[in-house]
Amino acid sequence: MSADFERAFMREVLRTELIRVKALIVTGCVLMLSLTAIYLTDPGVLDRLWHGGFGRGHVYAILILFILFELWSHASIRRNLKRDHDLHPAWRYIGAFVETSIPTVILVLQIQSMGSIAALGYAMPLIYFVFIILSTLRLDFRLSTFTGLVAAGELFLVAMYYRPAADFDEPELYYHATRSFIILACGVLAGAVGTQLRRQFAASIEAATARDRVTNLFGRHVSPQVVEQLMTEEASTAGEIRRVAVMFVDFRGFTAAARSRSPREVFERLNSAFAILVEIVDRHGGIVNKFLGDGFLALFGAPLEADDAALRAVAAGREMLAAMERINAQSNWPLRIGIGLNFGEAAAGCIGSPRRKEYTVIGDTVNLASRLEALNKEFGSQLLISEAVREALGQGGGDAVARGEVEVRGYERPVAVWQLG
Repeated sequence: MSADFERAFMREVLRTELIRVKALIVTGCVLMLSLTAIYLTDPGVLDRLWHGGFGRGHVYAILILFILFELWSHASIRRNLKRDHDLHPAWRYIGAFVETSIPTVILVLQIQSMGSIAALGYAMPLIYFVFIILSTLRLDFRLSTFTGLVAAGELFLVAMYYRPAADFDEPELYYHATRSFIILACGVLAGAVGTQLRRQFAASIEAATARDRVTNLFGRHVSPQVVEQLMTEEASTAGEIRRVAVMFVDFRGFTAAARSRSPREVFERLNSAFAILVEIVDRHGGIVNKFLGDGFLALFGAPLEADDAALRAVAAGREMLAAMERINAQSNWPLRIGIGLNFGEAAAGCIGSPRRKEYTVIGDTVNLASRLEALNKEFGSQLLISEAVREALGQGGGDAVARGEVEVRGYERPVAVWQLG
Protein backbone atom coordinates (compact mmCIF):
# COMPACT_ATOMS: atom_id res chain seq x y z
CA MET A 1 0.00 0.00 0.00
CA SER A 2 1.18 3.53 -0.79
CA ALA A 3 2.41 5.96 1.84
CA ASP A 4 -0.51 8.27 0.97
CA PHE A 5 -2.98 5.48 1.70
CA GLU A 6 -1.30 4.53 4.99
CA ARG A 7 -1.31 8.16 6.13
CA ALA A 8 -4.94 8.71 5.12
CA PHE A 9 -6.04 5.48 6.80
CA MET A 10 -4.10 6.28 9.98
CA ARG A 11 -5.78 9.68 10.16
CA GLU A 12 -9.21 8.10 9.68
CA VAL A 13 -8.59 5.65 12.54
CA LEU A 14 -7.48 8.51 14.79
CA ARG A 15 -10.67 10.40 13.94
CA THR A 16 -12.81 7.44 14.98
CA GLU A 17 -10.73 7.23 18.15
CA LEU A 18 -11.57 10.88 18.83
CA ILE A 19 -15.28 10.06 18.50
CA ARG A 20 -14.89 7.21 20.97
CA VAL A 21 -13.06 9.38 23.50
CA LYS A 22 -15.66 12.15 23.18
CA ALA A 23 -18.42 9.60 23.82
CA LEU A 24 -16.63 8.42 26.98
CA ILE A 25 -16.18 11.99 28.21
CA VAL A 26 -19.89 12.63 27.68
CA THR A 27 -20.70 9.35 29.48
CA GLY A 28 -18.58 10.34 32.47
CA CYS A 29 -20.16 13.78 32.63
CA VAL A 30 -23.67 12.31 32.39
CA LEU A 31 -22.93 9.95 35.29
CA MET A 32 -21.66 12.80 37.42
CA LEU A 33 -24.66 14.98 36.60
CA SER A 34 -27.04 12.10 37.26
CA LEU A 35 -25.51 11.42 40.67
CA THR A 36 -25.62 15.12 41.50
CA ALA A 37 -29.24 15.45 40.39
CA ILE A 38 -30.28 12.41 42.45
CA TYR A 39 -28.39 13.67 45.49
CA LEU A 40 -29.94 17.15 45.25
CA THR A 41 -33.52 15.94 44.74
CA ASP A 42 -33.44 13.09 47.26
CA PRO A 43 -30.20 12.98 49.29
CA GLY A 44 -31.19 9.82 51.11
CA VAL A 45 -31.96 7.60 48.13
CA LEU A 46 -28.34 6.80 47.38
CA ASP A 47 -27.63 6.07 51.05
CA ARG A 48 -30.62 3.74 51.14
CA LEU A 49 -29.54 2.12 47.90
CA TRP A 50 -25.97 1.69 49.09
CA HIS A 51 -27.12 0.63 52.55
CA GLY A 52 -25.85 3.78 54.20
CA GLY A 53 -22.35 3.47 52.82
CA PHE A 54 -22.58 5.72 49.76
CA GLY A 55 -19.10 7.11 49.18
CA ARG A 56 -20.11 10.08 47.10
CA GLY A 57 -16.67 11.68 47.35
CA HIS A 58 -14.94 8.52 46.19
CA VAL A 59 -17.22 8.08 43.18
CA TYR A 60 -16.84 11.73 42.20
CA ALA A 61 -13.06 11.44 42.51
CA ILE A 62 -13.00 8.34 40.29
CA LEU A 63 -15.24 9.94 37.66
CA ILE A 64 -13.23 13.18 37.66
CA LEU A 65 -9.97 11.26 37.22
CA PHE A 66 -11.60 9.26 34.43
CA ILE A 67 -12.78 12.41 32.62
CA LEU A 68 -9.34 14.03 33.02
CA PHE A 69 -7.71 10.91 31.61
CA GLU A 70 -10.03 10.99 28.57
CA LEU A 71 -9.40 14.70 28.08
CA TRP A 72 -5.68 13.98 28.08
CA SER A 73 -6.26 11.19 25.56
CA HIS A 74 -8.31 13.54 23.40
CA ALA A 75 -5.56 16.18 23.41
CA SER A 76 -2.93 13.55 22.64
CA ILE A 77 -4.89 12.22 19.66
CA ARG A 78 -5.47 15.72 18.28
CA ARG A 79 -1.78 16.48 18.66
CA ASN A 80 -0.87 13.31 16.75
CA LEU A 81 -3.38 14.19 14.04
CA LYS A 82 -1.71 17.57 13.51
CA ARG A 83 1.71 15.90 13.33
CA ASP A 84 0.49 13.01 11.15
CA HIS A 85 1.75 10.55 13.79
CA ASP A 86 -0.05 7.43 14.93
CA LEU A 87 -0.53 6.48 18.58
CA HIS A 88 1.88 3.92 19.96
CA PRO A 89 0.12 0.51 20.20
CA ALA A 90 1.14 0.17 23.85
CA TRP A 91 -0.75 3.36 24.75
CA ARG A 92 -3.89 1.96 23.15
CA TYR A 93 -3.77 -1.13 25.36
CA ILE A 94 -2.92 0.91 28.45
CA GLY A 95 -5.85 3.21 27.71
CA ALA A 96 -8.22 0.27 27.18
CA PHE A 97 -7.11 -1.29 30.49
CA VAL A 98 -7.49 1.96 32.46
CA GLU A 99 -10.90 2.76 30.99
CA THR A 100 -12.33 -0.72 31.45
CA SER A 101 -11.09 -0.86 35.05
CA ILE A 102 -13.13 2.17 36.11
CA PRO A 103 -16.39 0.18 36.54
CA THR A 104 -14.42 -2.41 38.49
CA VAL A 105 -13.19 0.17 40.98
CA ILE A 106 -16.69 1.57 41.49
CA LEU A 107 -18.07 -1.99 41.74
CA VAL A 108 -15.62 -2.74 44.56
CA LEU A 109 -16.80 0.37 46.42
CA GLN A 110 -20.40 -0.75 46.00
CA ILE A 111 -19.62 -4.25 47.26
CA GLN A 112 -18.03 -2.84 50.40
CA SER A 113 -21.20 -0.90 51.21
CA MET A 114 -24.00 -2.89 49.58
CA GLY A 115 -22.62 -6.39 49.86
CA SER A 116 -21.48 -8.62 47.01
CA ILE A 117 -24.85 -10.10 46.07
CA ALA A 118 -26.63 -6.73 45.78
CA ALA A 119 -23.70 -4.96 44.07
CA LEU A 120 -23.02 -7.72 41.55
CA GLY A 121 -26.70 -7.83 40.67
CA TYR A 122 -26.96 -4.04 40.36
CA ALA A 123 -26.26 -1.82 37.34
CA MET A 124 -22.49 -1.39 37.53
CA PRO A 125 -21.55 -4.64 35.69
CA LEU A 126 -23.64 -3.36 32.77
CA ILE A 127 -21.32 -0.34 32.39
CA TYR A 128 -18.71 -2.70 30.94
CA PHE A 129 -20.85 -2.92 27.81
CA VAL A 130 -20.47 0.82 27.22
CA PHE A 131 -16.69 0.39 26.89
CA ILE A 132 -17.07 -2.75 24.78
CA ILE A 133 -19.51 -1.12 22.36
CA LEU A 134 -17.36 2.00 22.02
CA SER A 135 -14.26 -0.15 21.48
CA THR A 136 -15.72 -0.87 18.04
CA LEU A 137 -14.58 2.62 17.05
CA ARG A 138 -10.98 1.56 17.63
CA LEU A 139 -11.32 -0.52 14.42
CA ASP A 140 -9.02 -3.11 15.94
CA PHE A 141 -10.13 -6.69 16.63
CA ARG A 142 -7.42 -7.31 19.21
CA LEU A 143 -8.17 -4.13 21.17
CA SER A 144 -11.91 -4.86 21.33
CA THR A 145 -11.20 -8.44 22.37
CA PHE A 146 -8.73 -7.16 24.96
CA THR A 147 -11.41 -4.79 26.31
CA GLY A 148 -13.87 -7.67 26.59
CA LEU A 149 -11.22 -9.86 28.22
CA VAL A 150 -10.36 -7.20 30.84
CA ALA A 151 -14.04 -6.61 31.62
CA ALA A 152 -14.86 -10.31 31.85
CA GLY A 153 -11.74 -11.16 33.85
CA GLU A 154 -12.11 -8.33 36.36
CA LEU A 155 -15.82 -9.00 36.90
CA PHE A 156 -15.20 -12.70 37.46
CA LEU A 157 -12.25 -12.10 39.81
CA VAL A 158 -14.22 -9.54 41.85
CA ALA A 159 -17.16 -11.95 42.10
CA MET A 160 -14.89 -14.77 43.23
CA TYR A 161 -12.93 -12.63 45.67
CA TYR A 162 -15.99 -11.08 47.37
CA ARG A 163 -18.26 -14.13 47.26
CA PRO A 164 -20.06 -15.01 50.53
CA ALA A 165 -18.07 -17.99 51.82
CA ALA A 166 -21.08 -19.62 53.51
CA ASP A 167 -23.42 -19.33 50.54
CA PHE A 168 -21.01 -20.03 47.69
CA ASP A 169 -21.83 -23.13 45.68
CA GLU A 170 -21.19 -24.62 42.25
CA PRO A 171 -24.22 -23.03 40.49
CA GLU A 172 -23.04 -19.59 41.56
CA LEU A 173 -19.63 -20.30 40.03
CA TYR A 174 -21.28 -21.22 36.74
CA TYR A 175 -23.47 -18.12 36.96
CA HIS A 176 -20.51 -15.73 37.24
CA ALA A 177 -18.44 -17.69 34.70
CA THR A 178 -21.29 -17.61 32.18
CA ARG A 179 -21.87 -13.89 32.66
CA SER A 180 -18.16 -13.18 32.20
CA PHE A 181 -18.07 -15.41 29.12
CA ILE A 182 -20.94 -13.40 27.58
CA ILE A 183 -19.03 -10.17 28.22
CA LEU A 184 -15.94 -11.65 26.58
CA ALA A 185 -18.04 -12.83 23.62
CA CYS A 186 -19.39 -9.30 23.24
CA GLY A 187 -15.82 -8.02 23.10
CA VAL A 188 -15.01 -10.51 20.34
CA LEU A 189 -18.14 -9.52 18.41
CA ALA A 190 -17.31 -5.83 18.81
CA GLY A 191 -13.86 -6.62 17.45
CA ALA A 192 -15.39 -8.41 14.46
CA VAL A 193 -17.63 -5.40 13.73
CA GLY A 194 -14.65 -3.05 14.11
CA THR A 195 -12.63 -5.20 11.72
CA GLN A 196 -15.39 -5.05 9.12
CA LEU A 197 -15.59 -1.29 9.51
CA ARG A 198 -11.82 -1.12 9.17
CA ARG A 199 -11.98 -3.07 5.90
CA GLN A 200 -14.69 -0.79 4.56
CA PHE A 201 -12.71 2.27 5.59
CA ALA A 202 -9.61 0.83 3.98
CA ALA A 203 -11.47 0.08 0.75
CA SER A 204 -13.03 3.54 0.55
CA ILE A 205 -9.78 5.33 1.44
CA GLU A 206 -7.83 3.20 -1.02
CA ALA A 207 -10.33 4.04 -3.75
CA ALA A 208 -10.21 7.74 -2.85
CA THR A 209 -6.39 7.69 -2.78
CA ALA A 210 -6.26 5.98 -6.15
CA ARG A 211 -8.78 8.47 -7.54
CA ASP A 212 -6.74 11.40 -6.21
CA ARG A 213 -3.60 9.90 -7.73
CA VAL A 214 -5.34 9.61 -11.11
CA THR A 215 -6.71 13.14 -11.02
CA ASN A 216 -3.34 14.53 -9.91
CA LEU A 217 -1.64 12.82 -12.85
CA PHE A 218 -4.22 13.34 -15.57
CA GLY A 219 -5.75 16.64 -14.40
CA ARG A 220 -8.59 17.46 -12.05
CA HIS A 221 -10.79 18.29 -15.01
CA VAL A 222 -10.92 14.63 -16.10
CA SER A 223 -14.49 13.38 -15.93
CA PRO A 224 -15.50 10.92 -13.17
CA GLN A 225 -16.31 8.32 -15.84
CA VAL A 226 -12.80 8.56 -17.31
CA VAL A 227 -11.27 8.43 -13.83
CA GLU A 228 -13.16 5.19 -13.10
CA GLN A 229 -12.02 3.74 -16.42
CA LEU A 230 -8.41 4.73 -15.77
CA MET A 231 -8.58 3.07 -12.34
CA THR A 232 -10.21 -0.06 -13.74
CA GLU A 233 -7.85 -0.49 -16.69
CA GLU A 234 -4.78 0.66 -14.74
CA ALA A 235 -3.52 2.80 -17.60
CA SER A 236 0.25 3.02 -17.75
CA THR A 237 1.85 6.28 -16.67
CA ALA A 238 5.39 5.21 -17.52
CA GLY A 239 7.07 6.77 -20.55
CA GLU A 240 6.02 4.94 -23.72
CA ILE A 241 5.28 5.57 -27.38
CA ARG A 242 1.57 5.86 -28.13
CA ARG A 243 -0.42 6.56 -31.29
CA VAL A 244 -2.55 9.47 -30.24
CA ALA A 245 -4.79 12.13 -31.70
CA VAL A 246 -3.78 15.51 -30.32
CA MET A 247 -6.23 18.41 -30.26
CA PHE A 248 -5.41 22.03 -29.52
CA VAL A 249 -8.36 24.38 -28.96
CA ASP A 250 -8.11 28.15 -28.66
CA PHE A 251 -10.63 31.00 -28.48
CA ARG A 252 -9.98 33.52 -31.24
CA GLY A 253 -9.67 37.17 -30.22
CA PHE A 254 -10.59 36.40 -26.65
CA THR A 255 -7.87 38.53 -25.06
CA ALA A 256 -8.85 41.64 -26.99
CA ALA A 257 -12.55 41.18 -26.26
CA ALA A 258 -11.84 40.58 -22.56
CA ARG A 259 -10.26 44.05 -22.15
CA SER A 260 -13.65 45.76 -22.31
CA ARG A 261 -15.26 43.43 -19.76
CA SER A 262 -14.95 42.88 -16.03
CA PRO A 263 -12.88 39.97 -14.69
CA ARG A 264 -16.08 38.31 -13.44
CA GLU A 265 -17.63 38.45 -16.93
CA VAL A 266 -14.46 37.03 -18.45
CA PHE A 267 -14.34 34.08 -16.07
CA GLU A 268 -18.04 33.33 -16.35
CA ARG A 269 -18.00 33.39 -20.16
CA LEU A 270 -14.87 31.29 -20.39
CA ASN A 271 -16.06 28.75 -17.84
CA SER A 272 -19.46 28.38 -19.47
CA ALA A 273 -17.82 27.67 -22.84
CA PHE A 274 -15.24 25.31 -21.32
CA ALA A 275 -17.99 23.37 -19.56
CA ILE A 276 -19.62 22.55 -22.91
CA LEU A 277 -16.41 21.82 -24.84
CA VAL A 278 -14.87 19.64 -22.11
CA GLU A 279 -18.09 17.63 -21.82
CA ILE A 280 -17.89 16.96 -25.57
CA VAL A 281 -14.30 15.73 -25.24
CA ASP A 282 -15.34 13.44 -22.38
CA ARG A 283 -18.26 12.04 -24.33
CA HIS A 284 -16.00 11.08 -27.24
CA GLY A 285 -13.54 9.25 -25.00
CA GLY A 286 -10.82 11.90 -24.82
CA ILE A 287 -9.30 13.71 -21.87
CA VAL A 288 -8.52 17.38 -21.44
CA ASN A 289 -4.85 17.14 -20.54
CA LYS A 290 -4.31 20.75 -19.55
CA PHE A 291 -5.86 24.20 -19.86
CA LEU A 292 -3.77 26.80 -21.65
CA GLY A 293 -5.25 30.16 -20.68
CA ASP A 294 -8.16 30.60 -23.07
CA GLY A 295 -7.63 27.18 -24.66
CA PHE A 296 -6.79 23.61 -23.86
CA LEU A 297 -4.97 20.49 -25.00
CA ALA A 298 -7.02 17.31 -25.38
CA LEU A 299 -5.83 13.77 -26.05
CA PHE A 300 -7.51 10.81 -27.72
CA GLY A 301 -5.79 7.42 -27.43
CA ALA A 302 -3.77 8.23 -24.31
CA PRO A 303 -3.67 7.28 -21.53
CA LEU A 304 -6.56 5.02 -22.61
CA GLU A 305 -5.86 3.24 -25.87
CA ALA A 306 -8.31 3.78 -28.73
CA ASP A 307 -7.96 2.29 -32.22
CA ASP A 308 -10.24 4.99 -33.59
CA ALA A 309 -8.57 7.91 -31.77
CA ALA A 310 -8.46 10.12 -34.89
CA LEU A 311 -12.13 9.48 -35.67
CA ARG A 312 -13.09 10.32 -32.10
CA ALA A 313 -11.08 13.55 -32.19
CA VAL A 314 -12.64 14.69 -35.48
CA ALA A 315 -16.15 13.88 -34.24
CA ALA A 316 -15.47 15.87 -31.07
CA GLY A 317 -14.12 18.81 -33.13
CA ARG A 318 -17.18 18.87 -35.38
CA GLU A 319 -19.51 18.76 -32.39
CA MET A 320 -17.59 21.60 -30.72
CA LEU A 321 -18.12 23.86 -33.73
CA ALA A 322 -21.83 23.06 -33.78
CA ALA A 323 -22.12 23.63 -30.03
CA MET A 324 -20.39 27.02 -30.26
CA GLU A 325 -22.83 28.12 -32.98
CA ARG A 326 -25.75 27.27 -30.70
CA ILE A 327 -24.42 29.05 -27.61
CA ASN A 328 -23.25 32.08 -29.64
CA ALA A 329 -26.80 32.54 -30.88
CA GLN A 330 -27.94 32.98 -27.29
CA SER A 331 -25.05 35.12 -26.03
CA ASN A 332 -24.14 38.81 -26.31
CA TRP A 333 -20.48 37.78 -26.38
CA PRO A 334 -20.02 35.32 -29.27
CA LEU A 335 -16.84 33.27 -29.22
CA ARG A 336 -15.02 31.76 -32.16
CA ILE A 337 -12.74 28.78 -31.63
CA GLY A 338 -9.83 27.42 -33.58
CA ILE A 339 -9.00 23.69 -33.51
CA GLY A 340 -5.86 21.92 -34.69
CA LEU A 341 -5.78 18.11 -34.99
CA ASN A 342 -2.88 15.77 -35.65
CA PHE A 343 -2.51 12.01 -35.37
CA GLY A 344 0.66 9.98 -34.89
CA GLU A 345 3.19 8.66 -32.43
CA ALA A 346 4.11 10.61 -29.32
CA ALA A 347 5.96 9.96 -26.09
CA ALA A 348 3.35 9.68 -23.34
CA GLY A 349 3.99 9.51 -19.61
CA CYS A 350 4.44 11.39 -16.35
CA ILE A 351 6.77 14.36 -16.36
CA GLY A 352 7.76 16.62 -13.50
CA SER A 353 9.57 16.65 -10.18
CA PRO A 354 9.43 13.87 -7.58
CA ARG A 355 6.92 15.99 -5.61
CA ARG A 356 4.63 16.93 -8.50
CA LYS A 357 4.21 15.00 -11.73
CA GLU A 358 1.73 15.36 -14.57
CA TYR A 359 0.74 13.06 -17.38
CA THR A 360 1.34 14.56 -20.81
CA VAL A 361 2.48 13.80 -24.35
CA ILE A 362 5.47 15.28 -26.15
CA GLY A 363 6.92 14.96 -29.62
CA ASP A 364 6.48 16.14 -33.18
CA THR A 365 2.85 15.00 -33.29
CA VAL A 366 2.02 17.42 -30.49
CA ASN A 367 4.04 20.28 -31.97
CA LEU A 368 2.34 20.01 -35.36
CA ALA A 369 -1.13 19.97 -33.78
CA SER A 370 -0.26 23.24 -32.04
CA ARG A 371 1.00 24.77 -35.30
CA LEU A 372 -2.18 23.69 -37.12
CA GLU A 373 -4.33 25.39 -34.52
CA ALA A 374 -2.37 28.62 -35.00
CA LEU A 375 -2.82 28.40 -38.80
CA ASN A 376 -6.56 28.92 -38.36
CA LYS A 377 -5.80 32.65 -38.05
CA GLU A 378 -4.09 32.64 -41.45
CA PHE A 379 -6.84 30.70 -43.25
CA GLY A 380 -9.79 32.19 -41.38
CA SER A 381 -10.82 28.62 -40.57
CA GLN A 382 -11.88 26.87 -37.39
CA LEU A 383 -10.83 23.22 -37.80
CA LEU A 384 -7.58 22.22 -39.49
CA ILE A 385 -6.28 18.65 -39.64
CA SER A 386 -3.04 17.04 -40.77
CA GLU A 387 -2.53 14.57 -43.59
CA ALA A 388 -2.34 11.76 -41.03
CA VAL A 389 -5.81 12.61 -39.71
CA ARG A 390 -7.19 12.86 -43.26
CA GLU A 391 -5.87 9.38 -44.06
CA ALA A 392 -7.33 7.97 -40.82
CA LEU A 393 -10.75 9.37 -41.74
CA GLY A 394 -10.85 7.49 -45.08
CA GLN A 395 -14.21 7.94 -46.77
CA GLY A 396 -15.51 9.75 -43.69
CA GLY A 397 -13.36 12.74 -44.59
CA GLY A 398 -15.01 13.41 -47.93
CA ASP A 399 -15.83 16.98 -46.92
CA ALA A 400 -12.20 17.80 -46.12
CA VAL A 401 -10.86 20.66 -48.20
CA ALA A 402 -7.17 20.59 -49.14
CA ARG A 403 -5.35 23.82 -48.24
CA GLY A 404 -2.19 22.66 -49.96
CA GLU A 405 1.37 22.38 -48.78
CA VAL A 406 1.90 25.03 -46.13
CA GLU A 407 5.10 26.41 -44.66
CA VAL A 408 4.96 25.67 -40.92
CA ARG A 409 7.27 27.30 -38.42
CA GLY A 410 9.88 24.83 -37.21
CA TYR A 411 9.52 22.47 -40.19
CA GLU A 412 11.97 22.38 -43.09
CA ARG A 413 9.44 21.05 -45.61
CA PRO A 414 5.90 22.26 -46.26
CA VAL A 415 3.13 20.33 -44.50
CA ALA A 416 -0.13 19.20 -46.13
CA VAL A 417 -3.07 20.86 -44.37
CA TRP A 418 -6.77 20.04 -44.65
CA GLN A 419 -9.78 22.01 -43.50
CA LEU A 420 -13.02 20.60 -42.10
CA GLY A 421 -16.18 22.65 -41.96
